[in-house]
Amino acid sequence: MSARTEGGSTSEARARLLDTATRIFYAEGIHSVGVDRITAEAKVTRATLYRHFKGKEELILAYLQQADHGMRAQVEAALTEGGTPADRVRAVARTITGGIQYSGFRGCAFLNAVAEFPDPEHPVHRAVLAHRQWFLETVTDVLAQAGCAPADAAGRHFVMLRDGAMAAGCLFDPALISETFLEGVEGLLTAPARTTPMAPSGAARAPQE
Repeated sequence: MSARTEGGSTSEARARLLDTATRIFYAEGIHSVGVDRITAEAKVTRATLYRHFKGKEELILAYLQQADHGMRAQVEAALTEGGTPADRVRAVARTITGGIQYSGFRGCAFLNAVAEFPDPEHPVHRAVLAHRQWFLETVTDVLAQAGCAPADAAGRHFVMLRDGAMAAGCLFDPALISETFLEGVEGLLTAPARTTPMAPSGAARAPQE
């Protein structure tokens, strides 16, 4: 096999395919985009695509893996900024608002993907859950360091705040959504510790006679 493909080396062709797929998948959705559109815009043949990816599913997984690596790098950078644990929580929160206020923001790539792949056994669905589990564990750990208790509840609360902000950020004023999200995170950091988990609404309510 030649070390060269259309317009450059094999690694360049793969990068062009992935960059093209990333741009279109994120902006327009995954199911609506076929491999012909991706190869045309990446300026490669279908044969080149299949030389680098077994099929569209593997390309989707590579897209999510790239997004995962990018987010991990952002969070890692935020966690190494220094300051108190609470400052590091705020730094992680600012990475989220930075994304929301980006001009091309179209919501969370992972939430968008899982909405298109609802089967919990599908590789794309599992990739999304693995990413979210990493994020939950990461923020739970830093919230515990910041003294939020119980930390597992605070972590879930942070992720839910983040999900809401990511969903609302492409529907309403991104600056206002970002401000609201940061206020919510600040509320987590300043909330008094709870010694027992909060019961779900109505869970302990006695039947009405």
